[in-house]
Amino acid sequence: MKLEAEPVLRHRANLGEGALWSVRDQVLYWVDIMEQKVMAFDPKTGRNRAWPAGSDVGTVVTRESGGLMLAVRDGFASMDLKTKKVSLLAEKKIEGVRFNDGKCDPAGRFWAGTMAYQGTEGAGSLYCLEKDLTVRCMIERVTISNGLVWTSDRRTFYYIDTVTYQVAAYDYDMETGNISRRRVAVELPRDGGGPDGMAIDEEDMLWVALWGGGQVARWNPRTGKLIGKITAPSAKQVTSCAFGGPGLKDLYITTASIGLSPEALKEQATAGCLFHAAVDVRGAASFSFAG
Repeated sequence: MKLEAEPVLRHRANLGEGALWSVRDQVLYWVDIMEQKVMAFDPKTGRNRAWPAGSDVGTVVTRESGGLMLAVRDGFASMDLKTKKVSLLAEKKIEGVRFNDGKCDPAGRFWAGTMAYQGTEGAGSLYCLEKDLTVRCMIERVTISNGLVWTSDRRTFYYIDTVTYQVAAYDYDMETGNISRRRVAVELPRDGGGPDGMAIDEEDMLWVALWGGGQVARWNPRTGKLIGKITAPSAKQVTSCAFGGPGLKDLYITTASIGLSPEALKEQATAGCLFHAAVDVRGAASFSFAG
């Protein structure tokens, strides 16, 4: 499989990230990290709404009780969709470090990881916000915490620390949230772009956004083999992807324009845009925070 995505929103994000389709709201939530924006794209109208997060925001998820949950610079926060008020619920403040990508697990816990602003090796961690708003550290000494997904049988957790160029697999206990027995599921080539955000489909295949690679690659984690590609023309810094739409067969892809020179921006005319591709496999629905 090799497809080409098309820009569906020609809004140039600085650091677009955190793509998440809400079945409840029928919109794609995403963020612009350094611009401190939470956004909602409605594919029916083409409208993209944006609200201030109040600080750098790494990702967004839905909340079962209503509204959204965010991983902001200093911890986990809620956002009221009526008032747009952001409230920090669980602080995890570390100087020079911010939250990055995250998702909810099948039991409704909110997982999100951190990274140093300067990319310091081992300065980040992966955290889990429990339903009672306590925070657990799940993985230490992470450099750039990124994509994370769970398999349909709720037994395996996949995770990306970008600098490793690997997708790691862990045994996952849904009842406790514990993970164990780390092993490498996918070893990515060093010349194809750094692994960033990640989605999973109904066949438990992994879709990995490749920063600097201009594409999302589909991998079989059971064999470690590359089985498909979706390119984002004129946008190299691909950051995240999410399945959406009524049948979860629409793949939305976020990109970034951060750090690009004026010359590079001319070459990458769609850098920072939101992309879309119709695919022939159904994606897994996202989970919501149960706390």
